[in-house]
Amino acid sequence: MFRADLAERCCYTPRKREAATKNHLARVTLLVASGSLTCLAGCSHESLAIDPEVRPGIEVLVTDSLHLLEGRRVGLVTNQTGVDREGIGDVDILVAVGVELVAIFSPEHGFRGELNEEDIGHSTDSATGLPIYSLYGTRRDPKPEMLETLDVLLIDMQDIGARPYTYISTALLAMRVAAEVGRDVFVLDRPDPVGGELVQGPLRDPAFDSFVGMLPVPLRHGMTFGELALLGNEVLGIRARVTVIPVDGWRRPMWYDETGIPWVKPSPNMPDLESATHYPGTVIFEGTNLSVGRGTPIALQVLCAPWLRPLEVMVEVGPFPGITVSDTSVTPRSPADGKYPDLTVPALKFAVTDRESYDPTRLAVLVLAALRDVHPDSFAFTGSFDRLAGSDQIRLAIEAGRPAAEIVAAWEGPLEEFGELRERFLIYR
Repeated sequence: MFRADLAERCCYTPRKREAATKNHLARVTLLVASGSLTCLAGCSHESLAIDPEVRPGIEVLVTDSLHLLEGRRVGLVTNQTGVDREGIGDVDILVAVGVELVAIFSPEHGFRGELNEEDIGHSTDSATGLPIYSLYGTRRDPKPEMLETLDVLLIDMQDIGARPYTYISTALLAMRVAAEVGRDVFVLDRPDPVGGELVQGPLRDPAFDSFVGMLPVPLRHGMTFGELALLGNEVLGIRARVTVIPVDGWRRPMWYDETGIPWVKPSPNMPDLESATHYPGTVIFEGTNLSVGRGTPIALQVLCAPWLRPLEVMVEVGPFPGITVSDTSVTPRSPADGKYPDLTVPALKFAVTDRESYDPTRLAVLVLAALRDVHPDSFAFTGSFDRLAGSDQIRLAIEAGRPAAEIVAAWEGPLEEFGELRERFLIYR
C-alpha cells in the first residue's frame, strides 16, 4: 500500500502495528493521568474504538520517527483536525513526548476551526502559552522571521478531497517561506476523506490561480494532503525540503469512514462525510445566487433559493447514478455567506446511495443547465464562480446554452493528462 519508490520523500520505518498501537495507548494513558489532555470534537476516550489498521501521520511520527525532531525547535501548522485516533490534539501529543514546540500557525477558521472571519488575528494558546500565528489575516504566509526561530516546520491539517479548499494553499505558502530560510518541512499525512481513486471535474486554468485553488488539479483530485504537498512543491517550483510522514495502513479505495479515525469537522460548514462527498460539485454553487445550506445541519447537501422550483429542476436533471434527489425546504440560520438568513426556502436535497458511481462534478453541470432552462430570469452567477470552478469555461458554456454532456466531455483530455502528472506523486496503492 506504501510505494517504496517514494521512500526518499516520505519517512516510514516499518514496525509491527501491534507494538506501535500498544505504545500509543500507553502514551494516551499517561496524558490522561497527567491531566494534560485536550480532547477535540466532543470525543470520549472510553467510547472511541481504535482501529489498529490505519494510523494518521501524527501517530506514525510519534511511534516510529520521533528521532527526526530530537534536539530541534519545532513549529506546527495545524487546526482542530490535527488529532490522533483518540481525538487528542497534536499540540498535546508533541508536548507530552518532549518535543520542543515553540510556535503554532493556524489556517482559515483559526486554530480551533470555529471562525468565519476574513481577517483572523494572532493569539496565544491558553493551555501551553505558545504563540498562535494566524495565516489567515493581513497576510497568508508566515513572515520569514517567524520561521528563523525554528529548525523544522510540521504541517498537519485534514484536506477535504476537492480543489477549492484553502488548507493546502496555507501549507504551500508556508513551505515556500521555509524553503527561503532553509528549514525542513514534515507533512503529517491524512487520508483523502472521499477516497483516493476517483478523479473528476475540470482542471484549474492557470489564469485562475487563487488562494482557494493554487494547484493545477481537477475539482476532485483523489490525493492526500501529503501527495498534494509533493505535487505543489514541484510544479510551483517551491523547492522546499519536504518529507511526508505517511498514513500507516491507508489504501486508495478507502473512504474516511473505513479508517477508524474520528471525523472532526474540517471547517464549520462541513458537518460530515455526506457533505464532503457532495462538496466537489456543490461548492461551485457558492458562486451563484443559490445557497448551499450554510447555516443548516446539512450544508453542501442542498441547493436552495426562494425562487427555486425543485420539482421542475429535478425533472430536467432526470435520474442520476449514485444518488437520490428530493424536494424539501431548509432555513439557514445566521449563514456565513449571508444568503437567505432565517428564511424557509425550497431546496433540492442530495443523498448518496452509491458513492463509487457518483460524480458530483457532472451532477453540478446538469443542475446548472437545468437552472438556466427552468429559471432563466432568476438564476445568476456571482463574482466568485469562475474562481471556484477553476476557469470561466463552465459559466460561458452555460450562458451560451450548451448542453451539459458537451461541457463534461471537454474535461476528458485534460483529466487524462492530469492522471499522468498525478501518478508521479502518489504515495499509496
